[in-house]
Amino acid sequence: MRHAALTTPSGWTGQVVAHGHYGRPVLVFPSEGGSAWDFENNGLLDAIRWMVDAGRVKIYCVDSADGQTWSDQSVPLEERAKRHDVYERWILDQVLPWVDDDSAGQASDLIALGCSLGAYHAANIALRHAHLFPRALCLSGSYDPSEWHAWGERGTAAYFHNPIDYVSNLEGDHLEWLRSRVHLVLVVGQGSWEIDPTQALPSTRRFAEVLASKGIPHELDVWGYEFPHDWPSWRAQLAHHLPRLA
Repeated sequence: MRHAALTTPSGWTGQVVAHGHYGRPVLVFPSEGGSAWDFENNGLLDAIRWMVDAGRVKIYCVDSADGQTWSDQSVPLEERAKRHDVYERWILDQVLPWVDDDSAGQASDLIALGCSLGAYHAANIALRHAHLFPRALCLSGSYDPSEWHAWGERGTAAYFHNPIDYVSNLEGDHLEWLRSRVHLVLVVGQGSWEIDPTQALPSTRRFAEVLASKGIPHELDVWGYEFPHDWPSWRAQLAHHLPRLA
């Protein structure tokens, strides 16, 4: 295990924690407000440890900035989106060079992975930067930030960080390129908290419909009522799907 603290030009510092010695890099976004240690502490690393030990994947976990971005209900939606854009620049400008150095130059073929709000992060970064993230595994996500206790008018930043919005309007050469480049796996259960309060189940189904309408490669995998919005479900879903992607 290796870790680093990386600081943005504005002074925000986030951690990156790496697991593994070889293999395809997987960038892991935590659930809402989570840390780079959550993946290990909640048993997800153990769920795919055989892949890490076998050199199939290298896992790179990052801190969230949700408390300053999407989860800060004291500021309007557009300001949350602008703050999220700073977080995305931290991923692209600081985390990925660190990953590239640690993974022998493989930081242009990453799998994005996340649970709950982390699933949104994984899907959004893959669709916006498919040249770096051609695969995304999204567990129990909600994909429309305008529905997250949001207020205020939507501006450019909110639009371009809302997959439900911008995917609906994709067309032309960029859409054709995205169809040839990216593949998303959307997984959700039907158990407790997947509808109320998270809205993960209806949001995942709606997002799959939007992707289908644009011909963007994706899979929708809806698990049963015994799978709630919680870590045991995500451990099982991760163990099932990641071996197919890496």
